[in-house]
Amino acid sequence: MPIYVYWGEDDFACDRAVQRLRDRSLDPAWGSFNFDKIPADTPDATIQGLNQAMTPPFGGGQRLVWLVNSPILQQCPQEIQKNLERTLPQLPESSVLLLTSRKKPDQRLKSTKLLKKLAEFQEFSPIPPWKTELLIRRVQQVASSLDVSVSPAAAERLAEAVGNNTRQLFTELEKLKLFGSSNSESSRVDVEAVDELVTTTTQNSLQLAKTILRGDTAAALGLVADLIARNDVPIVISATLIGQFRTWLWVKLMIDSRERDEKAIAQAAEVGNPKRIYFLRQEVSRISLRQLQQTLPILLQLETQLKSGGDAIATLQMKVIELCSVCRR
Repeated sequence: MPIYVYWGEDDFACDRAVQRLRDRSLDPAWGSFNFDKIPADTPDATIQGLNQAMTPPFGGGQRLVWLVNSPILQQCPQEIQKNLERTLPQLPESSVLLLTSRKKPDQRLKSTKLLKKLAEFQEFSPIPPWKTELLIRRVQQVASSLDVSVSPAAAERLAEAVGNNTRQLFTELEKLKLFGSSNSESSRVDVEAVDELVTTTTQNSLQLAKTILRGDTAAALGLVADLIARNDVPIVISATLIGQFRTWLWVKLMIDSRERDEKAIAQAAEVGNPKRIYFLRQEVSRISLRQLQQTLPILLQLETQLKSGGDAIATLQMKVIELCSVCRR
């Protein structure tokens, strides 16, 4: 009784996973007969999906029933819960039941606890933009799945360019794959190829943090305008800034404490890859520990004011100016 629960806001990655599940579950010749996609607004969607899942497939392959944006992971009426308890353990091996939701399942619900026992859960949440190591690892994983050879430096540059935009990552890697296959000198993607071919639409929050660290007020405000124009959420921008400045503060604190072991510095700063410490050292080389400490109250004020309402854009601009002033001194 294969049961799957896919949840998270990365719609592109989730859709690709659904397509892979569909490809391995359905016989192409009988796919149109054995695939049921049931939207959440369908009357009695869950009951209908369970009934379909109990129905044997036609011809070859399995039957795949997909409950789209299923609400039972956030709220589940008692009648539906009883149907789940009665039906899920009895699902035939010839059926595959898939539930998707953009929201995180409520672990307190009986329906979630039941599915935890019977289903395979997979999360598709965007990687936080300040978790550079995870973004680079994601680039390497996608490159491997597309059979694209990418140098470590190119993977890092690509992660900076696309951020956590999974759709753009696939698009850019497919473009780089074509470039590599037409390049007789080398099939491996290097930094030069990324710089030449990849469109850096992500004037991302990490770039904003680095610009603030340089104390370049005009450039920082320009990046804020670009981020807002791309509909980036100010509170998410704030979270990225806080995460990055916290990392810089820990690195600077360890350096000033005369710690030379990069693994120890990485552990204190919660940096997954100790090799990144070399670059972080360079980034904080021109700024003092006191300056970095002075940024934290400003960042805390930024987060508090954004959460309390008011003009988010004006607040973000004002605090960016203050941060640049601190870093420039």
